[in-house]
Amino acid sequence: MLERIGITNFKAFACQDVDLAAFTLLTGLNSSGKSTVLQSLALLRQSHEAGLLDEADESGGFLLNGELVRLGTGQDVRHESYTEEDPDITLAVVKDEIRYAWRARYGREDDLLGLLEAPSGPTSWATRDLPSLFGHGFQYLKADRIVPDVSYPRSHDAAVRRSFLGARGEHTVNFLRAHQDDTITAKSLQLPEMPSTSLREATDYWMQRLCPGVNIETVGIHGTDTVRLSYGFGSGVSASNRYRPTNVGFGLTYALPIVVACVAAQPGSLILLENPEAHLHPQGQTWLAYLAVAAVSAGAQIVLETHSDHVLNGLRLAVKDGRIPASATAVHFFRRNGQTAEVISPSMGPDGMLSDWPKGFFDEWENSLEQLLD
Repeated sequence: MLERIGITNFKAFACQDVDLAAFTLLTGLNSSGKSTVLQSLALLRQSHEAGLLDEADESGGFLLNGELVRLGTGQDVRHESYTEEDPDITLAVVKDEIRYAWRARYGREDDLLGLLEAPSGPTSWATRDLPSLFGHGFQYLKADRIVPDVSYPRSHDAAVRRSFLGARGEHTVNFLRAHQDDTITAKSLQLPEMPSTSLREATDYWMQRLCPGVNIETVGIHGTDTVRLSYGFGSGVSASNRYRPTNVGFGLTYALPIVVACVAAQPGSLILLENPEAHLHPQGQTWLAYLAVAAVSAGAQIVLETHSDHVLNGLRLAVKDGRIPASATAVHFFRRNGQTAEVISPSMGPDGMLSDWPKGFFDEWENSLEQLLD
C-alpha cells in the first residue's frame, strides 16, 4: 500500500506531502489541489506504461499527454511560485517507509519532461516494488466519465488483457461482458441477498443500492467492434422491457464504472476515483461510500475525491459500525493560500468523529440553516 505522495513544483503545489491510507478521502473547494494528487499518481502510471520511468536518460521523463491524463505542456503544469534554486518538478511515493522519487526537467513547451533523477536499481524495480501503482489492478476514473449512449467500444487489450476500465470508464461495458462470470470471492463485496457470487450479479445488486430493481445486460454487436448496454427493472413476471442507456436516468451510467471498479477490486489494487457521487441521489452517494469501504476490506487501496458530505458521512458511519478501522482512513481538506494550496488533515476516531472541522469543510448546511433561522 502507498503511504504517502510527495509533490514539488507541480500544478497546485510548491511542495506538499499527502499521507495516504487504505481509504483516503480528498475534499475542498474547487481548484484547491485535490485533482493534482490523483493526476500525480496517474502521471507516474502513464509514464511508466510508456517505459519512461527507468533510470534517468535523455529519452525518459513525465509523459504529460496520454491515455490517463492530458495535461498540456510544461508551462501548464509547473507551479507558478517555483524558485530558481529548485525549478524542476518532482513526484515521489512512499511505500514500506521507502521513498521513490522522480525529478524531471522543466521545459516550457515540452509535453515530455526529461527525467533528471529516478530511483536507482534494475529497470524492473518499479513493477516489483510498487505493484499497486505500476502493476495489474490499477484503475483511474476521472470526473468526465461515460454518458448514456447507444454503444460502447470493445477493446480486448483494455478490457481483457489489462482489465482496465478506461480513464473515462469507456471500457466498463466490455469489461462486464468479458468478465461477467468471474467469481467475487471477497465476503465484504457479497451482499446477503445475492443469488450468486458472479461479477454480473454483484454489479446488479450494488447498482440496486443506487436504483432499486435495476439490472444490467451487456452484449456484443455482431459485425462491429462495439458492445451494447441495457437496463431492466424488476424480475420474473414483473420484469420490465430492456431500456437503452439514453432512455434511463443519467446517473446510472455515470456511476456504473465506479461500481464495477470497486466490485472487481482485488487485493493490492489501487483505485483512484474523482467525484463518484455525481448525478446520484444522496442515498446513492452514501451507498457508494459503503461500496468503496467494501472494496478496501477486500484488499484494495482507494483514493477518492469528493464534494459530497454524504460520501464523507458514509465513511464515518462505516468506521463507527466497524466495517473499517479508523486507522485505515485519511481525510484531507484542501484550500488555497495565496499562490499555493494547503492541506488540513483531521483525524478520525473509532466513533466516526473528526478531530477538526475547519472553515469551508462541509459546513454549508450549517451556514444556510443559520441564515434560515435568523
